[in-house]
Amino acid sequence: MNIKEIIYRTRLRLKRHSLYEHILGFLLSRKFTRAKILVVSGGKPFPKVINQGGELYAENCQFYSGVRLEIGKNGKLIIKNGTYLNRNTLIVANKFVEIGKDCKISWDVIIMDTDLHPLPGQTETIDKPVIIGDNVWIGCRAIILKGVKIGNGAIIAAGSVITKDIPEYSIAAGVPAKVISVYKNSMENANVR
Repeated sequence: MNIKEIIYRTRLRLKRHSLYEHILGFLLSRKFTRAKILVVSGGKPFPKVINQGGELYAENCQFYSGVRLEIGKNGKLIIKNGTYLNRNTLIVANKFVEIGKDCKISWDVIIMDTDLHPLPGQTETIDKPVIIGDNVWIGCRAIILKGVKIGNGAIIAAGSVITKDIPEYSIAAGVPAKVISVYKNSMENANVR
């Protein structure tokens, strides 16, 4: 990358997000194991990271006010390029949570890979990985529970509780959520015309 391209990209980035948002992102990135460019938007309360010894990785991402990331002792959280976490999103990664590229995660979303405590009759908590593909939209106040894989391009309706895998390019809604539509084929047909 030459100097002109670096200057162009920097100007473009500063048009989208203020220098202040970049400074806040830099301060937040110090709590990550490894991070590229982070942007913090939306004022107070600032995003909070509670890391009990796990690993936290993020590429170029945007975090809004009230975001809370909790990583367990052996946990790992990966957030890929272009993803944003909107206000008051909570992610708990006791074992493993991965969020793909260009995901749009709305307000008050909860993503958890653990029960946080043993269930009745058990002595240990159950942790199962959560994997969210690329270009996934997750609506306001949705809850993504442990052991779930959400395919690329899926849309999760507001208020849904995801307890099972969601296939690529599908729309899921409800409590517990069910696939109500698959839209990839309809998109391909629209492009043929």
